[in-house]
Amino acid sequence: MVDSSDWRLQGQEENLKGVTLYWKKYKARSVNWDHDHCEFCWAKFGEFDSPDILHEGYTTEDEYSWICNQCFDDFKIMFNWKVEIAGK
Repeated sequence: MVDSSDWRLQGQEENLKGVTLYWKKYKARSVNWDHDHCEFCWAKFGEFDSPDILHEGYTTEDEYSWICNQCFDDFKIMFNWKVEIAGK
């Protein structure tokens, strides 16, 4: 468990506290928007292969906010997330 002084906490509770997250494979929004970042640690999500690129993660229903595995594990209790499997 992390505490409120963790460097990754930058006010995300305003948009992410208590939301439902979905485990999904990352898909680029467009040719002009080919990656996203973890809302906490800024790990990069993308469809392309490159060192340190994540291809799956937790996301909001609109796929606007992405969260990596580590940050999900670290903050799931603090943020009271609900998780659903995509497509069910």
